[in-house]
Amino acid sequence: MMQAVVTMTALLVPLLFLLTPGVCCLRSKEIYVKAGEMVALLCPSYQNGDAKLTWTSYTTEETDLTNMSSVEQRQMGVLVHGWSLIVLCASVNHQGNYSLRSASSQFWFRLTVNTAQSREHEEETKYSKTCYTAESCELFCPDENIPAVNTPTITSNGITWHKKGESWPIRSYFSRVEAKDSGVYTCTRSYLYHGQIYNMTFTVVLNVKTKEAAKTAEIISPHQDEVFPVDLGSAKVINCTAVVFSNFDGVFWVSGKTSVSQNTRSPVFYNLTREKHGDEIKITASLVFKKVSQEDLSKNYTCKLESVFQSSSLITITLVQKPRPSYTALALSIVGIVVVMVVTVVIYVKLKIDITLFLRDTLGCHRSTSDGKSYDAFLMCYKSDTDAGLNAYDRKQVESVLEETFGYSLCLYHRDILPGEAIAEAVLDRIEQCRTVVLVPTSPDPGLGSGVLSAIHAALVERQTHLIFIKTETTETSTSGSLAEALHLLSEAGDCVTWRGMRSMPPSSSFWKQLRYYLPVPQHAPKISLLPQTIQDVGC
Repeated sequence: MMQAVVTMTALLVPLLFLLTPGVCCLRSKEIYVKAGEMVALLCPSYQNGDAKLTWTSYTTEETDLTNMSSVEQRQMGVLVHGWSLIVLCASVNHQGNYSLRSASSQFWFRLTVNTAQSREHEEETKYSKTCYTAESCELFCPDENIPAVNTPTITSNGITWHKKGESWPIRSYFSRVEAKDSGVYTCTRSYLYHGQIYNMTFTVVLNVKTKEAAKTAEIISPHQDEVFPVDLGSAKVINCTAVVFSNFDGVFWVSGKTSVSQNTRSPVFYNLTREKHGDEIKITASLVFKKVSQEDLSKNYTCKLESVFQSSSLITITLVQKPRPSYTALALSIVGIVVVMVVTVVIYVKLKIDITLFLRDTLGCHRSTSDGKSYDAFLMCYKSDTDAGLNAYDRKQVESVLEETFGYSLCLYHRDILPGEAIAEAVLDRIEQCRTVVLVPTSPDPGLGSGVLSAIHAALVERQTHLIFIKTETTETSTSGSLAEALHLLSEAGDCVTWRGMRSMPPSSSFWKQLRYYLPVPQHAPKISLLPQTIQDVGC
């Protein structure tokens, strides 16, 4: 009863570690060893970076092997060396689970100890080797679960070969192997540890074949149960290619139990081609459908290889109708693209001013302004036909915000045109020095007659100067006279921005956004803040 509990515990320990957080790279390996022989448990992922390694045994009880002294390890019949654990002489007491744990990984081993007569042990430790008659052949002893070369105090004592049924040692190299050399061979690796020899035994089965037997005829295409999409009413050719080594071998097509005809007048037939390369012959049987019918889709077609040296090989294929193209996905994609484009256009139309100012102010995306002009804008007042024009305070705010907050270089009519100058010539001269002309409505008559406004319009047309026309919500241009006609021409020549009184005062209002959108990028960087100013010179 106690032994059963211990065994159950040993089996459950790896499962518990699987559920333990913080353990990564958890892997396992099963190892079989014959009783009385040496075996090495070696972790396959060697890592130099881990400083601490812990070997733990879960056989009769949980035992930390790493902390055991060398004397205790020898008494237990084991040797711990870094990433390897060596069982010197395996017995049932060594059977069970072992784990190697480092700082970053853990590896599990399940060691099974079998008796010398165990069939399970023979199957697990059996290796095969194939050689061909009249050729050289060398047997290699497997190096599975052997001690590492750098293991201290353990030295290799050579390899000894025996053939089953014979007692004397033999050589592992055959200069010309023959069929009689086939059989079961045993290789024994010997190791010397503290003056005692420990062995590891492996079984190697040697199969000696003739050259002809080594060459196997086979169908290399198509693959078994391969499906071929076809269009009804269209032609289709399916090639079946086989590699053979005899002129007596053949390839042909069958449908069910009936052979497909080679008569080219039949709706379905096949033809043969042969290519010879040395002792290898490549045969291609081409199955031809003149027009694929619905009946052909219901049949299975089989390519058959008949060989005089081996049993027949069969490859069966199936025809299926190609799916008709579906335009639903394409239509949905087009509709989706159109919707995205429409939404993008609508968003841009609604937010183009904000997007442009963001790109200009934040990312610096704008065209170069080095055009040789002295001013960014020429501010001029015009007579509003109603009392809705900008008053002195509002006009002063417009000038101050443009200059102080947004950094525009302004040419002001009342400031930069000297008294005594001819008004029309002076205005045209200032327009030549400015990149933009801004007309501001005012209730008092600024003194600009229709002649000056007409000259401004002519200059704008001739020199292609940009004009921004500020108006109010109640601005009317229906009055008669040459002045109203000149204003009407100017309003159509440029961009219009509406002043909405107190709502347009804040620099973040839509009025300032629209005005800055139409204005060019200022040549000078804007100032950080705008301080209240006293109204002194308010004349336009």
